[in-house]
Parts: sequence; structure tokens; C-alpha cells
Amino acid sequence: MKKALLVMGLLVLGASLVASQAKAGQVTGAIFTTLPDGSEVNFNIYAAKTDVYLNGGPGPGAPQSAAGLPDGVYVFMVTDPSGKTLLSQDIAACRRFTVSGGIITALVTSNPTCSAPHLTGLDADEPSAITVQLMPYADTRNNGGEYKAWATPVVDFLCPLTVVDCGAGKHGFQDSFSKTDNFKVKVSAIREIDTRFHNTNNAGALIDGMGITWFDTLGNSNQKWSYYNLSLDVNHEAHVEAPENGTHQIVIENQTGCTVDDVYLAGQRLPNIGPQTVLVKVSPSDKNITIVIDVNCN
Repeated sequence: MKKALLVMGLLVLGASLVASQAKAGQVTGAIFTTLPDGSEVNFNIYAAKTDVYLNGGPGPGAPQSAAGLPDGVYVFMVTDPSGKTLLSQDIAACRRFTVSGGIITALVTSNPTCSAPHLTGLDADEPSAITVQLMPYADTRNNGGEYKAWATPVVDFLCPLTVVDCGAGKHGFQDSFSKTDNFKVKVSAIREIDTRFHNTNNAGALIDGMGITWFDTLGNSNQKWSYYNLSLDVNHEAHVEAPENGTHQIVIENQTGCTVDDVYLAGQRLPNIGPQTVLVKVSPSDKNITIVIDVNCN
């Protein structure tokens, strides 16, 4: 199902910066959208808004050593991909969950009281974890059917929990303290940024369990790991699904199993060698596109 790679004529911008220049103070770990049982769907495209649940933890493809979200209480929301329009419709108090041991374990429905808690599911891969339904949220006005899910620690949330929205930050969220994940509903167009890691000491064999940090166009971050899932057409890659228009950052660092050497964006070698930040521009005209970053590892 995956569309052919677009190498020639891509409207992308590649640049190299040292990884230490990535924004500081980011929340560690990852969030991701799933079905109620924690399973993934192809390309983060869901049949209905009610199918979309929030999951927390290291994320798909993460190695055993990967850390989940820091323990604590979080608030979540759904917006359009630009973050300008809040689509969540209930008060913030009803959009809280607890993380314990790096996974979501409970909703928070008191202090202040939430009279209409979100539905939850049980994560089939992690018996102690739950998933949280994102509904209720309004339809996006984005022509590509794209949405953005957010999560931030309650201690960093700027609005009163008793309101749906306020004028502080982005609906109470601060970019430097938020995790985001994009998803689509009822569309078939595919947009991806895929990062692949090659073992130069083993004929360029692809390596699973390698991590990247993705910064969206607003400066929010999330962690992704390379893995293989034939049924989802995930081919040994760390993939960012449904990236919105604008410039995204993919931070590539040295890690166990990969000392970064050459890096390629859409088949073009970037000028710097070693850990770096790759800038990827996604344009409105990019309807079906897979932008590939290839990392050579020593």
C-alpha cells in the first residue's frame, strides 16, 4: 500500500545541525494513537473518530531499555494539525490521565470532579496499561482529514481545569512541554517521514530498535523507533505519520547499536557527518508522499 518514494522533485529542505541544538526541557517518552486494545492501524488512518484512543509508553518498536512517559498526571487534547483550533469539547478536568511505571494506568476524575469520563480500553500488550478514547472532539477543517493529539503534565498546563479552553499558550499547552502525535480519519492519502538505520559493518542491513526525536512544526516532540511490522507496511523504519504542512525536525543521535556516520535525505547526502538534526519541509502539494531519511551506522 505504501506509495513509491518521491526522490526527484520533492519540496523538501535538508539541513544538518548538531543534536545538542535540539530544544531542551522536553518531556521524555512518547504518546501514540491506537485502537482501544492498543493495536496500530495502517498509516494512523482511522475509520471513525470514535476508534482513536491515546496510548502512552515507549511506543511501537522501542527496545526494552526505552523509557516511557515520566510518572505523573497529564492533560490531553485534540486540535487541527496547526494547533490553532481546539477540537476537544469537554473541560480539561475530563481529559486527565495518570502515568505510573511509564504507562497510562488510570483516568483522573476528581479534584475537580469530571461528570462525564472518557471511555477506556485495555492494552492487549501491557496488562497494567489502559488506553483512553479521545472523543468527544469536533471534525477537523483540514482538507486532509488530519488531527493532532497532545499530552502535557498537569503541572505545566496553563488553563484552569474547569474550562474547555483559555487564552494562555495553545489552549493551555506549552510547546516545550508537550508530546504530540498526528492521525487521520476517513482518508486514504498517505504522508510519512521514515528514518532507516543501516549497519555499514553488515552490508547495510537495516537495524531495528533505533530511536529518533521528532519535533513537529510547532516545536512539540515525540520519540519514534525503527521496527518491522509487515501487516502495517512498516519496513524497519522509525516513522512519523501524517506530518502537517511546514518544517519538521528529525533529531538523530548516537545510541547503542549506531554511531552515526553519513545521513541522506530523499537520496541526497547531507553535508555533515555524525549526529545531527534533519529539517524536512512538507508542502501543501504533497498529497501522497514518503520522505525517507537514511542513516549509516558504524
